[in-house]
Amino acid sequence: MTEYVVLVNEKDEIVGEMEKQEAHIKGELHRAFSIFIFNKKKELLIQQRAKIKYHSSLKWTNTCCSHPRIGESYLDGAHRRLKEELGFDCELHKKFDFIYKAEVGDGLIEHEYDYVFIGQYDGEIVINPLEVESIKWINLTDLKKDIVLHPSNYTEWFKIIFDKYEKYIEHYTG
Repeated sequence: MTEYVVLVNEKDEIVGEMEKQEAHIKGELHRAFSIFIFNKKKELLIQQRAKIKYHSSLKWTNTCCSHPRIGESYLDGAHRRLKEELGFDCELHKKFDFIYKAEVGDGLIEHEYDYVFIGQYDGEIVINPLEVESIKWINLTDLKKDIVLHPSNYTEWFKIIFDKYEKYIEHYTG
């Protein structure tokens, strides 16, 4: 099945649509979302991307991230992908949005208007092996240290978001 992304301008106004891989080859600005799920112990759920992913495979990243479908809101897309990738859903709150551009290897560029959502969950997780290789809960201090020591183990967007997100994390977990 061919997947499309919603192309936008810097005001998040829709300007078209494009096949997902083509948008990543051309570096076209498109809609995306990133989800950060914490447990009651204030640990963050991170995932290792599946080996079969066409870019950034086996790299660690935030709980879930993807693109809303054409005609789908950012929030509806986020709920859909949580269920598709990790087999659960929970209440989500938008924390901020921003634009970033990063090379992700193999000549591909992520250029995204990204909504960042946060939530809490402590239940069962059932990973989709086509999307997720493995998961783990990690406290933010250990995560920050590991990103500094082993940056190549993490996706480019996760490092950017985590750096920007840090000031919001204290508010949520503090």
